[in-house]
Amino acid sequence: MDSVPHVEHLHRVARSPAGHTAVEVSGQSMAHPLARLHDVDRDPIIARVQRAFADGRLGFAEMEERLETALSAVTRAELARAVADLPEPPDEVVRLKTTNGRVRRTGDWQVPRLLRIESDYGGVVLDLSRAVIAHSEIEIDLQLAYGSATIVLPPGATANVDGTQTEWGSVICKTAGRPRPGALHVQVTGKLGYGRLRVRSARRLARA
Repeated sequence: MDSVPHVEHLHRVARSPAGHTAVEVSGQSMAHPLARLHDVDRDPIIARVQRAFADGRLGFAEMEERLETALSAVTRAELARAVADLPEPPDEVVRLKTTNGRVRRTGDWQVPRLLRIESDYGGVVLDLSRAVIAHSEIEIDLQLAYGSATIVLPPGATANVDGTQTEWGSVICKTAGRPRPGALHVQVTGKLGYGRLRVRSARRLARA
């Protein structure tokens, strides 16, 4: 992994199968506690339980019990019991800034809800095919003066690139643009001065 200055702390999360957006945590309001759940409602809760185990706050048996609570919950009130005494993580916004270096993220890396990349001279490669992504929808904001960007999505993921501007370049998106239930959706925004943006799906499932 290439080194990049000015990298804000990235919180470790994990991902479970996702559906369409409904409830969110981390400083964002939840819907009525008796409302029925969608699968994606469980994602942030499962991530918090797994993070608490990784941080040593929970033992293995307690983690398993809480995960079972989250997976079997029918209402949001029941789901909240899995993390009732765990600290809420801050909303994830990560900024990467470089002048002459290349920004490259591949393999098993952690993707925040919002990733902002600023580069004066340098390209960007973001491979999400094996990344840890806790959110059903993420945003990647690119501010590149000189340099191209390639974003590789997991199979089945979708992307909207309508929020991206170029002065002397092109925007190529080879994935579906509309969100799909149960699939990751990526909003790509920003501005490229001299360079091309290319978004595509992984050619095949990445090996572990």
